[in-house]
Amino acid sequence: MYRSNASLVVLLAAVPEMASAFAPSPFVTNSHRVSTQVNVAVDPETVTKKEYEDICGVSFDQGTLEDRLKRTNYLYPKHVEVIEDFAPLVDEMVDNILLETGDKAWQPQDYLPDLTKEDWYDQVKDVREMAATVPDDLLIVLIGDMVTEEALPTYQTLLNTFEGCDDPTGTTDSAWARWSRGWTSEENRHGDLLNKYLYLGGRCDMRSIEVTIQHLITSGFNPGAEKDPYRGFVYTSFQERATKISHGNVGKLAKVSGDKNLQRICAKIAGDEGRHEKAYQSFCTEILKRDPDGLLSVFGDMMRGQIVMPAELMTDGKDPDLYENFSNVAQRLGVYTALDYAEIIGHLVKQWDLENLEGLSSEGEKEREYLCKLPERYTKLAQRSMNKAKKITDDEVPTKSFNWIYGRAV
Repeated sequence: MYRSNASLVVLLAAVPEMASAFAPSPFVTNSHRVSTQVNVAVDPETVTKKEYEDICGVSFDQGTLEDRLKRTNYLYPKHVEVIEDFAPLVDEMVDNILLETGDKAWQPQDYLPDLTKEDWYDQVKDVREMAATVPDDLLIVLIGDMVTEEALPTYQTLLNTFEGCDDPTGTTDSAWARWSRGWTSEENRHGDLLNKYLYLGGRCDMRSIEVTIQHLITSGFNPGAEKDPYRGFVYTSFQERATKISHGNVGKLAKVSGDKNLQRICAKIAGDEGRHEKAYQSFCTEILKRDPDGLLSVFGDMMRGQIVMPAELMTDGKDPDLYENFSNVAQRLGVYTALDYAEIIGHLVKQWDLENLEGLSSEGEKEREYLCKLPERYTKLAQRSMNKAKKITDDEVPTKSFNWIYGRAV
């Protein structure tokens, strides 16, 4: 190997013209130009393909790129093996759970005024009149939900960190890469629609909201998945259901206040979240069939900690406690509470039929028993916590001002 490298150095020194063959050159004719992955013009009469690969380590063939980018070492090789085993199911999810793109899929414009129509002004007026009925506290929760949805680039980045589920080229044709892109394309509609609704409503400081979105994406998001697909899918199974609950409850309250348009919007978004929840929970079901001890170990460990909310690093650059203040309003309205958190744990235990899971190791059985008892325990804690908070606020509801609505207090 050393002798070969030394010979190559001598060869390149003796033939300086050879080095120029690797530099981009506009004078190479089309008949001699070979396109490479690094967009370098190479004259095959001067340098053969084998010599180029030996020197640069880059293949001419685009078809080999995905093979070159495949990981050979994983932190969780068994977990990768398991999720690859049920990749055909993921293909079914893409075809049967994700909606088709294009004309067959719903789009934000379906729920917004059409400004190309002659009656566009009346359509906008109707939106604004209904939006005016939404109380400020509900508006704050809606804005927080929208900001969370608009941080979608962070969530796709997270998906691509799950080992075995990544999309190394950006157009990889694997089942997991197709799922990631399809899921992202659907989720992208949510932030778009809510953003435009709030803009047309005319009651928000959109610049302050946009600053918040930029801060949130810049800050990033770490739910503790640690590149592990098991942890990632337990997290998404939980979080998609939480998002569905939040959007659904905002829609119900909007209907009560008089904004049926917002109710339709939130119901549609909640429907998407429900389908995505079903998919991620199905992924975990398949993991349980193949590696029950492994998934229970991850699930139990995550429950001993706390499921991180995706917008917990939210800030508008002025209020350092913005997420906490937003979350308190959501809990006060009953949009998303500690009881919902407990309900989700119970739902997952039931969905994955942990009460009847057999064939576990002794450690797996301990985790199963812990998880099966957890919903009741957490419900009691949630009730105690909410009762304590209610006693504190019975005399006077604490108010906070929000820059999102020009400093109005809720």
